[in-house]
Amino acid sequence: MSEFAPATYVQLTQALVAHELVHSYGTSEREAAELLGLVPSAVSQYLSGKRLRPQLAAIGARDEPRRIARGIAQQLLAVDHPQEYSPGLVLEGARELASAGASRRSPMPPLPAPAPEPADREVVAGLGRRATLEHAAVADCMRLAQKARDELTRAIFRQIASDSLRHAEIVASLASYLDRGLTDTVATGVTRSDIERLIRKEKVAEAETVPGLTRRLGGVMGLLWESMASDERKHETLLEHLLAGGLLPSEGPTRAPARRSARRHRG
Repeated sequence: MSEFAPATYVQLTQALVAHELVHSYGTSEREAAELLGLVPSAVSQYLSGKRLRPQLAAIGARDEPRRIARGIAQQLLAVDHPQEYSPGLVLEGARELASAGASRRSPMPPLPAPAPEPADREVVAGLGRRATLEHAAVADCMRLAQKARDELTRAIFRQIASDSLRHAEIVASLASYLDRGLTDTVATGVTRSDIERLIRKEKVAEAETVPGLTRRLGGVMGLLWESMASDERKHETLLEHLLAGGLLPSEGPTRAPARRSARRHRG
């Protein structure tokens, strides 16, 4: 009998795979995040116990959960473009984990307890509900992808599943920052020249596209092509906004690196 909700098993699988990647295979937290298609802060929170600490302790050190996680880690390390495979692998691993059942007999190695931080609990709780719904959408889309009988239809539902999984991780990371009282941050580790170079490459790729292809493709083919065009427009907007106001003071408009909410400073 399953101990947790289906969405929780997805997150537990991510956490266990991240643990295997970092501690068994020697990847950095950032590399593990890239392999799983997660933001680095999510992997950091999984490994530090900031997220899912009670659930990970309940699973314990049984061989079966770690065998499942180790298998996924090995597959992600072995394939090209692992981000394309990680949603399906994680979902299948979550199903195996739920089927195997969770044991409360042996706790995992102790994790450092996170320091309590003030937060807008109502907002954070709302973000938690959004993350749960996004994970549910992942499961629904992967089921539909398996049900579809042609490659292009499967591609649509896998894309939505991948987007929903990424949205869930973004929501969880936003909640983590809010939980620390942060409401405004800037990008770190990248420069204006890095972003401008990426924008140029995106424009070159767009220029090499066959003109009028959207009008020449119909049905599912047209939908997939339009989804790519929509992604490119989103990328352009994100990069332009990052240049305009999302960099450190030395790389962009002068501003504080991060602002904490006014609530934090009240007596």
